[in-house]
Amino acid sequence: MDVPVWLWIVFAVTVVVSLTVDLLAHRKAHVIGFKEAGLWSALWVGLALVFGGVVFLTLGTTAGTEYTTAWLLEKSLSVDNLFVFALIFAYFKVPREYQHRVLFFGVIGALVFRAVFLALGVAVVNRFTFVLFLFAAVLFYSSYKILSGQEESFDPGKSFAVRLLRKMMPVQDHYSGTHFVVHEEGRRVATPLLAVVAAIEAADLIFAVDSVPAVLAVSDELFIVYTSNAFAILGLRALYFLLAGLLDRFHYLSHGLAVILAFIAVKLLLQAAHKMISTSIPEIPSPVSLAVIVVILAVSVTLSLRRPPENKDGADAGSSGGK
Repeated sequence: MDVPVWLWIVFAVTVVVSLTVDLLAHRKAHVIGFKEAGLWSALWVGLALVFGGVVFLTLGTTAGTEYTTAWLLEKSLSVDNLFVFALIFAYFKVPREYQHRVLFFGVIGALVFRAVFLALGVAVVNRFTFVLFLFAAVLFYSSYKILSGQEESFDPGKSFAVRLLRKMMPVQDHYSGTHFVVHEEGRRVATPLLAVVAAIEAADLIFAVDSVPAVLAVSDELFIVYTSNAFAILGLRALYFLLAGLLDRFHYLSHGLAVILAFIAVKLLLQAAHKMISTSIPEIPSPVSLAVIVVILAVSVTLSLRRPPENKDGADAGSSGGK
């Protein structure tokens, strides 16, 4: 795919300007309410769709469809990140007014790491097609773990990044406003806020194991996979605050995500077989993939809302605890 340089520049400028505006708009620590989160969510979704329109007009229908599919796929898979965000914030007892600042720097780290992982993934897939079979196996295993209830628990305090931070410098027990590092008795000391950022970055590395192979099933063009991932990641903070306290109500969503992962695994297998075994083996077109993902998400959300979860003691589902 011949992507013009100006389109890369437009993407980079859009991301930088968006992050700058977001940072300036939230330079004073405050609690993000539902209305504010809703407005920002609409802004990020609108920005992603407008950029998708530019991709359609510039690179064609196929590229535009692949971008939209990859963006929606990453957006749906990142819902699991929201549960982990809630777990991390609860573990470190992060004041609500500091949570946006933490997620802001977490997003910057995620953008950098995804760029590296996706660039490596595209290079490997283009050189070694058989890797697609391995990626499919990873997605099938992830789907199985979700459906069988064997998802690995994430312990924020024991994550590699947090343990590495504690080895590099002492971490104080109390928060010091929005500071990540303070000077205490003549030495630099990390605040719990920095440990929270480290835990969030570690969680994103774990989720990249699923999301990177999944998005590479949609396209092996770096521009498509990275821009779609970037716009999905940019909207994560607003989505978290929009759904905060409601995550448990979408209890069927994890099952839907498991089905999506299995479907994408099948798509990878067919792609690999088409390239390595016989061109007579059909591939799943991107429009079909997009339609399947939309339907699965719609059914999962609808079932979750129509059949609220029940507590073991029979209490109202709306008062249930975190995941």
